[in-house]
Amino acid sequence: MNRFTIKLFATLRERAHTAELTREFPEGTTVGEIWRHLVGEFPALGGIHNSVGFAVNQEYVEGSFKPRMGDEIAFIPPVSGGADRGGTDTPAYLGKITIGRHPIDLAALEREVADPAAGAIVSFAGTTRRDNAGRVVIRLEYEAYEPMALSEMSKLAVEAGARWKIVRIAIAHRIGVVEIGETSVAIAVSAAHRAEAFEACRFAIDRLKEIVPIWKKEHFEGGEIWIGCQTSHPPALE
Repeated sequence: MNRFTIKLFATLRERAHTAELTREFPEGTTVGEIWRHLVGEFPALGGIHNSVGFAVNQEYVEGSFKPRMGDEIAFIPPVSGGADRGGTDTPAYLGKITIGRHPIDLAALEREVADPAAGAIVSFAGTTRRDNAGRVVIRLEYEAYEPMALSEMSKLAVEAGARWKIVRIAIAHRIGVVEIGETSVAIAVSAAHRAEAFEACRFAIDRLKEIVPIWKKEHFEGGEIWIGCQTSHPPALE
C-alpha cells in the first residue's frame, strides 16, 4: 500500500470539511481512481459541476497518472477566473513573482520592470468591484495553493518571454480578504516596443486566470459564493 497526503482547496475543502487528508491506496492506483474514492467517501464532492484538475507534487497531471509512495496529491477546483523560480536557468527577464496578504504597490511593480532597454511599460491591475451579476459585493477573499501557484505564475511569465521580446515581467497576487476598490492581482511588463508589452501583459493575465491555483470567494449582501468553483464537476472516469 502507498501512503499519500491529499490536499483540497476552496469549495472542495468546504464540502469535505477538511483541507488535508492522509490515505493509503494499492500500488498502481491512479489519481483519477483516488478522486473517485474521495467522492464516495465525501458524497458532497460529487455535486460539483465543472472539471476538477489533478496535481502531484505541485505539477498538473492527467487522471491516469500513478503517484508514488509519499507523493502530495492535490485536487484543483476551477480557478478564480473561469519551472520554479531561481537557479541558473532562470531567464533574465523574469522579475518578482509574489503572493501575499498586503496591498499591492503597482508603482513598485512597474519600477521592478523598468530598464534602459525598455521603451514601453504596460501594467494591469485587477480591482475588486462593488457590483457583480446583480449582487452587491462586500469583499472578496482569495485562497491559493501557494507553492504550486508561484510555480505556475513563473512558468506563464517564462512562456510570455518566449513568445514576445520583452525586457522584464513581474506579477503580484493577493490572498486573504481584498476590500472593494483594492487590487487583487497586478502584472507589469516592459519591452523595447509597446506592442510586445501589451501582448505579453494580456497573455499573462488571461493565462493566470486559466491555470494558476488561486480561488476567490465573493461575499455579497445576503450570502457568499466561490467564483469559478460552484459549477465544477469531477472529470469523467472510466
